[in-house]
Amino acid sequence: MKAEHSSLALEQRFFEKLGRIIKGNCQGGVANGLAVAFSGGLDSTVLLDLAVRYCRHFRHPLFAFHVHHGLSPNADAWLQHCQLICDGCGVSLLAEKITVSMTGGEGVEASARAGRYRALGELAQRVRVGLILSAHHQDDQAETLLLQLLRGSGVAGMSGMDECHRAQSLFGIDELLLARPLLAEKRKVLDEYAYARNLSHIEDESNADPRYLRNAIRHQVMPVLEKLSAGYSERLARSAIHFQSAQEVLIEVAAQDLAACSIEGGLSLSAMQALSEARRDNLFRYWFAQAGIRMPTTSRLKEMQSQLFDGRDDAKITVHHDNRAIHRYSDGVYLEHVYDKDAVQDLELRVEWRGQAVMHFPEFGGTLYFEPGDVGIAATWLQQQVLSLHLRRGGERLKLAENRPTRDMKSHFQSLRIPFWQREKLPYLSLGKDVVFAAGVGMQSRFCTSEVGQCIRLSWSFDTGK
Repeated sequence: MKAEHSSLALEQRFFEKLGRIIKGNCQGGVANGLAVAFSGGLDSTVLLDLAVRYCRHFRHPLFAFHVHHGLSPNADAWLQHCQLICDGCGVSLLAEKITVSMTGGEGVEASARAGRYRALGELAQRVRVGLILSAHHQDDQAETLLLQLLRGSGVAGMSGMDECHRAQSLFGIDELLLARPLLAEKRKVLDEYAYARNLSHIEDESNADPRYLRNAIRHQVMPVLEKLSAGYSERLARSAIHFQSAQEVLIEVAAQDLAACSIEGGLSLSAMQALSEARRDNLFRYWFAQAGIRMPTTSRLKEMQSQLFDGRDDAKITVHHDNRAIHRYSDGVYLEHVYDKDAVQDLELRVEWRGQAVMHFPEFGGTLYFEPGDVGIAATWLQQQVLSLHLRRGGERLKLAENRPTRDMKSHFQSLRIPFWQREKLPYLSLGKDVVFAAGVGMQSRFCTSEVGQCIRLSWSFDTGK
């Protein structure tokens, strides 16, 4: 009787929690249904059972998503078990197999986690659901905080897991919401529910392997903590909420500092130097997070800032991190994707204009625009030419107007204040050996005319993020 009462109480709390999550975060509700991340273990089995009851009550479609990691010899049997459970409760099971890197620098756990998130995102897109439920509970939150503490994490890491969040960088979908409606529940409560409802579940043998730090914390540290301070997991969960509040304040401050330090395309060096060291660190982390960049360690962040801020005023400085280049130029710091010049250095693309307004060239990461203008290249002449698009060959010179001198490209770049890292990737449009147009600079005057209604002005724009 007591177990049944406890199960009904959990069911009621689950209904209320999930209802609040949907109302507060899912505009338009869940007309296409929702999904449960279903491994077949005890926690996700309890979650699935609760979700089945919720969706039957409110008549929502329900899906179960299973990710087959292939790490265990029992993985195929687990998939079969999940299929039997879903068949028994009338839930559609969608499974995705992933390949986990065993040799990558990120580690097996991190590789599996990244692959799992990507697979869940792909499954959600397949059935067009915007909400996935995960079975993380209070003890998982406590484990996460202890794990982050041992890693020396900052406020963001110590915030633990959110009750719900969107993570485009993980799922590959902007609007997909991951929710943890059991995050305030203890593992013991889920055990009692599974026993009362006679739920069948699998046991992942890797969960007992102490070589994984999280498992060692769960089996060797947490039982001792429970003896020393009963109910500690609930207090750690409260600490996570306090850290989350502190992180929200840090984000607000960082957003204000970003606005105050922003210049066209980057951040002002002098404005950032006026900030305290702690606020500057906070700003950099926020800037990286907005760009979807992997967060550097504290020591790496200090090293980056030392290079960017301590160099000579006229130094050309580039720091690389996570396939991005952070450049310092004049009073600005700029974030760019790493440019592989060697891949396109010798590339020449054939360009034949037939009256279109734009021509996209993904090889060079941008678009060539053709617009009517008062001065420009004669449209009839341009339509008769076969031009080539290429990077700088060396020796290019450009005369922008008949009353202006012919200058080399370095002089043009300097007068236009084009940053050093952009110069090498700006393409040229040529007729044979003669430059017709230099991206970012302008058109060769001898190819231009001012004939009314017959002039085409050329311009170039890089794709976003290039």
